[in-house]
Amino acid sequence: MGTSITCPNCKHPFVMEDALAVDIEREMRSKMATEWNKRLDELKAQKQEIEQQTLAAKNQMERERQQLAQDRLQVSQQRQQQEDELVKRLQAEKIKLQESMAANIRKDVAADFENQLQLLRQSQRENEEKLKEARLRELDFLKKAQELQNREQELELSLQKRLLEERTQLMEQIRREEADRNNLKDTEYQMRLKEMEKQLEDQRRLAEEMRRKAEQGSMQLQGEVQELALEEMLRATFPFDAISEVGKGVRGADCIQTVRNQFGQECGRIIYESKRTNSFSQEWIEKLKADMRSQGADVAVLVTRTMPNNMDRFGEKEGIWICSFHEVKSLTYVLRDAILKIYSSAKSQENKGDKMHLLYHYLTSGEFAEQWSAIREGFRAMKASIQKEREAMEKLWKAREKQLEKVLLNAAHIKGSIEGIAGSDSVDLQLLDEAAETLLSGTGQTPDE
Repeated sequence: MGTSITCPNCKHPFVMEDALAVDIEREMRSKMATEWNKRLDELKAQKQEIEQQTLAAKNQMERERQQLAQDRLQVSQQRQQQEDELVKRLQAEKIKLQESMAANIRKDVAADFENQLQLLRQSQRENEEKLKEARLRELDFLKKAQELQNREQELELSLQKRLLEERTQLMEQIRREEADRNNLKDTEYQMRLKEMEKQLEDQRRLAEEMRRKAEQGSMQLQGEVQELALEEMLRATFPFDAISEVGKGVRGADCIQTVRNQFGQECGRIIYESKRTNSFSQEWIEKLKADMRSQGADVAVLVTRTMPNNMDRFGEKEGIWICSFHEVKSLTYVLRDAILKIYSSAKSQENKGDKMHLLYHYLTSGEFAEQWSAIREGFRAMKASIQKEREAMEKLWKAREKQLEKVLLNAAHIKGSIEGIAGSDSVDLQLLDEAAETLLSGTGQTPDE
């Protein structure tokens, strides 16, 4: 028990150690809240910096995507111009061949067509090179997008790890402060122990005097002496426990022992009833059971000089422990140890699910929902952008396919006209080999695709 002080104004008694403990606890909680807010501000600043870096990387990717689209448009325009020029040249050459067919059709047509064919092949090779470059740029863009997504995930993971580490450090700091506070209480208990030893010595002298008087007094006085001796024995054996006496005329047991652990926490209660008569009464058991229920005790002990008929040593009967005065000390050791173990087990079960509750609260918090929503929105935007680019490229490829079919159709017309005039062995007018032409006519796709 702590040092009791009475207020001079309101005459209200209070324990000085409890008041100091409340002030210390309030101060430590204030420091802990300030430190926690400071750590949260630092983490929010770091998170904003990471988000700014991510936004800058996204802007850089958007500029590269726009540049790639411009390059593709320029390649398409150049290729369209070359194809238009080729068609115009082929038409002009056809008119020229018809006008000068009688003069020198083989030599002129072969030379002009060979030049046109070389130009067409050269243009086709250039277009293929540009298309390859465009595909390589698109591949680089996709790689950069994937790298950026991986970096975002790594940054998010590192941020969560740092938050967890900060929480762990804060919990360790709180545990250390609690340990320091408990050490302070242990010091106070040592001082109280010295005081109790002094009181014990005084009580021993008083007990000796009472014992001498009891030998000459009545049976009631002898019973009171046994009660005092029991209380003094309990105080001396268990100095950390609170031993309270029930006053005369008050309904209840003779003595109440409040069991405390090494941290001063109340773990349970044991009530004692002392009897020093020559006969045992069954009514004592019923009365002690009622007292145990009314006072909220965990265990009840009946200390008697005369044991029941069916018991020759201490034991339990109808939920009440019965023993002699010489056995009560050993029995109290056993009962007290059981109460401490039960209390410790209950406390350990209370703290068992703390981490699980913390994790559950975080996963169901608005912070986690907002972070996951931002990740999901970024992923969907990137997926939609890639789908749009794919559709645009497929549309461009289809347009080029139609243009190439148009070129091949006009070339086939020229080839038929020339073979009808000069014969099939005069000049090779094939733009593609037979396998490629068969594949093109069968699938409807260009060789580039």
